[in-house]
Amino acid sequence: MKLHSALAESADLEEACEAVASELRRYLSPGEVDLLVVFASAGYGPDLDRLPVLLQEKIGAKTLVGCTGSGQLHELAMQEATPALSVLAARMPNAQVAATAIANADLPHADAPPSAWRQLLPASEHPTRGIVVLGEPFECDMRALIAGLDFVLPEIPKVGGLASGSHHPNGNALFCGRRRINQGAVVLTFSGDIAVEAVVAQGCRPIGKPGRITKADRNRLAQVDNIPVKHFIENQLRTLTESDMHLADGSPLFLGIASDPFTTLEPTAGDFLVRNVLGIDDSGHLVVGENLSVGRSVQLHLRDGSSGLDNLQSQLERSHIDQARAALMFRCVGREGQDHERFASLAPGVPLAGCTCNGEIGPVGGVTHLHGYTAACLLLREGRAE
Repeated sequence: MKLHSALAESADLEEACEAVASELRRYLSPGEVDLLVVFASAGYGPDLDRLPVLLQEKIGAKTLVGCTGSGQLHELAMQEATPALSVLAARMPNAQVAATAIANADLPHADAPPSAWRQLLPASEHPTRGIVVLGEPFECDMRALIAGLDFVLPEIPKVGGLASGSHHPNGNALFCGRRRINQGAVVLTFSGDIAVEAVVAQGCRPIGKPGRITKADRNRLAQVDNIPVKHFIENQLRTLTESDMHLADGSPLFLGIASDPFTTLEPTAGDFLVRNVLGIDDSGHLVVGENLSVGRSVQLHLRDGSSGLDNLQSQLERSHIDQARAALMFRCVGREGQDHERFASLAPGVPLAGCTCNGEIGPVGGVTHLHGYTAACLLLREGRAE
């Protein structure tokens, strides 16, 4: 496999395309590549219609996918102030990649069999090894899509994000082949001799002690460890250090929900699905951005700049990053810190491309979720087809 990433800053889209094409020709030699993943500033506006065609003319790719972002990531830089392109190009003679666009109307109904979901995906001679999912943030029913993909391919890592950079429904863009797409999603599949790994850092750290849900109704948490949730929270806040208490006073609290419902071990950072606390209802129940079930461990979480980077580092260190040949990163627009720099410090010289997103996609506890304040990475490395 030969992979390379390139970043070009220019207000002129054609100039940016020529810059990345020139760099890719130097490192990969001229000629068509198997895969081109492109992340572009939404600030290019109507010129984005021409982007996939320009890249196909200047580089040529059997498969091209991408989306807009308010910031573009590269292993050496993150560009948010000026329009830019970030691309990852790959020649993978023993691996297969394929992409398809999916509209909301294409999604099977909730009771549809697995075959209905398989028909959405590109055909492949080999089992799927990994999936990238890109969506637009206004109309795409991303939760339904990733739930369906988990249903039909439960063990396959899925990583991606929602396009960002525009507050208008038609201002964000997805790219598939030679087309710009304004609604729905683009799904990229990897198969053959390649290994794909997902790394998810949610940007929060646990505080206090975990407890078990003893009463809940959908997304309303009533009791933890058989005491009212309000008392549970008060007890946890009393145990905080002065610095953490100061941070909790000025920052929103989050609830971490243990990803493994059957574990008897006390969960640690990275073992939780972190969700927003939306408030307290009239009954004194904690309203959370996720449905809850009795018996799950939960723990309060806080977000700060260092915890996000530390969590990313710990998750990458638990991965096969030492074998990675390239990576894609999807980073929340509201996340603090320099995630690309932390990645580069652990994997010097490994090509990285990505963008900032309106929501990030990645697995926690074997289930794919749509996240916020998260950095989700897809690592590519050598592997044999099963």
